[in-house]
Amino acid sequence: MAARIIALVGAESTGKSTLARQLADALRVDGLVVAEIDETLRTFCDARGRTPRQDEQAAIAAEQTRRIAAARDARLLPVDVVVADTTAIMTAVYSELVFGDPTLYPQALADHRQADLTLLMALDLPWIADGLQRDGPQVQQPVDTLLRGALLGAGIGFSVVSGRGPQRLTSARAAWAAAQRQASARSGAPGGWRHHCGRCGDPFCEQHLFSR
Repeated sequence: MAARIIALVGAESTGKSTLARQLADALRVDGLVVAEIDETLRTFCDARGRTPRQDEQAAIAAEQTRRIAAARDARLLPVDVVVADTTAIMTAVYSELVFGDPTLYPQALADHRQADLTLLMALDLPWIADGLQRDGPQVQQPVDTLLRGALLGAGIGFSVVSGRGPQRLTSARAAWAAAQRQASARSGAPGGWRHHCGRCGDPFCEQHLFSR
């Protein structure tokens, strides 16, 4: 059985990398073999000391997808779960935001469909600078809007992860548990993961929900 994939997506400085590590560690404690896939963009920026040009975006997206698929399909060291710190969809979003180029969406969305669970980070953490990768807090809302629109437009469900400190991990684990129960109930029937906030896509509605 191929490994299940948990994809973490969201705007910059929303805790994706931190949560990916925490979630992977928690799943290992549960007895699962977990592969962590970090962000290809980070590797690119660290190696070249700059952000990518428009013509380099497609290769970055393809490499992110390749690494996730390779971990999922590993034979020598099979894993139960792949925790991916972003997918190609984030490259597509930034390509539209920065370069006005929407052409990466079709392939990125097709690639993202390999994920069994999509966790979307809420915009409820303070923005923190992180070198070349972050443009500023002013881009968080536009990125979130584009990302939600792309996922909802493609019919890809997602669960919103919010809260500070351990609350974020608790939220992610609850979404994973619910997805597992849903998968068992489907018994192999087609259909992707759905979540009430994933269908709505309204961040203000989510903030009201989680503040209750």
